[in-house]
Amino acid sequence: MSLRRRRQRGEKPKASIDMTSLIDLTFLLLVTFIVTLPALEQGISVKLPKAKADKIETEQKKPNRVTVDKEGNIYLNNDKTPVTLEELKSTLTSMKASDEDVKVLVRGDEALDYGKVMQVIKVLHDCKITQMALVTVD
Repeated sequence: MSLRRRRQRGEKPKASIDMTSLIDLTFLLLVTFIVTLPALEQGISVKLPKAKADKIETEQKKPNRVTVDKEGNIYLNNDKTPVTLEELKSTLTSMKASDEDVKVLVRGDEALDYGKVMQVIKVLHDCKITQMALVTVD
C-alpha cells in the first residue's frame, strides 16, 4: 500500500518540505556548542578545590585571572605562556599604575602546594592590589 495519495483531476500539486534532516542538524549543532563552550571558556586546565561561598558580583569590566596549575606554572589572563613571579609582579604593578581598581581572581589547582598560592598572593600584596578573590568550585 502506497503512502502517496493520487491527485484527483483538477487538483493542484502540493509542495512539502521534509524537516527531519534540518531538525537533526539543529540538534547536532546545539550539542556541539554545549560540549565545546566550557572548553573555550577555560584555556588552562585546573582542578579547583571545592568550597561553598557567595558569588561575587562584578561590574562590566572583567577581572584579571592568575592561574596556578598543578605543576606550579603561573599564567596571567589565560595566556598559554607561563610567567615567573617577577614577571607577574612587574605586569601587575603596571596594571595598578594605569588603573587603581585592578581586580584579580586567583585560581589554584587543588593538588598544588599551599605555599605556591601564597607566593602569588604575596605578589598581589606587594603590588598593593586590594580587590582579590580565590576561585573555588561548588
